[in-house]
Amino acid sequence: MFNYRPSQLKPGLIVAAILLISSPVCRQATASGAEVQVCDVNADYSLGVEDYADAIRTHREVLRKSPGNALAHYHLGFAEGMIGDRAAEIDEYRRAEVLGLRNWDLHLNQGLAELESGDLDAATNSLQTAVTLGEEHPEAHFNLAVAKQRRGMLADAERETIASLKLNPGQADARNLLGVIYAQEGKTVLAAQTWHDLIRDVPSYQAARANLSILDSQNEVVDTEAAAAVPTSPAAAVQASKNEPAKPDQKAQSAIAAISLTRESAR
Repeated sequence: MFNYRPSQLKPGLIVAAILLISSPVCRQATASGAEVQVCDVNADYSLGVEDYADAIRTHREVLRKSPGNALAHYHLGFAEGMIGDRAAEIDEYRRAEVLGLRNWDLHLNQGLAELESGDLDAATNSLQTAVTLGEEHPEAHFNLAVAKQRRGMLADAERETIASLKLNPGQADARNLLGVIYAQEGKTVLAAQTWHDLIRDVPSYQAARANLSILDSQNEVVDTEAAAAVPTSPAAAVQASKNEPAKPDQKAQSAIAAISLTRESAR
């Protein structure tokens, strides 16, 4: 009997610069839970060979006969997502959840679909469940970090990214994301070091080069403006002290916006 346990990741959102797609968000449709509930062999075969049109047709037939098959709803949702029907994908994942399916990868894929749809609150909840059920999976932590970072919850995003890297230190997207988070937090030295190290280890990773270039250019602007602001006489010094100082996070925000654009453009 064919046991569908695809190991490939579905490109989509995730990560950072390249995947932060909304780096590619990575979808993983592993049929964990098949031990307690089975789907249809032929339907899952179509899914396994990436014949998504047939997978959708056959899974719908399975559900017509057995509407309570949570695993079939999950597999149908995954197939719907692979052809770009995000709304149908999310609906099927939620049906599977309501029917009692609690697989870490179900919630991971659900969270990624919600992230791609722009529902950050729902995505965060789903990805948090994925981490709770699959805390040993680096991709669960990584995608939760993506959602947290997009919501501006930078301390949480940093923590989840580091957790992901502890489980799999070789993730270039996670390392790039950590650099982005550091930059957004104003930790520019750490951001620069993170990107320098990533470029050293993965020379072909262009997002890190772009982000580092943006950071360097912003630092040059700050240095130039700071030098221009130095008073040239005692009178000028008195006048300068009366002026409202520029808020430090204004320039940081400018750099952050540019970094975010770089990451988004690398989908």
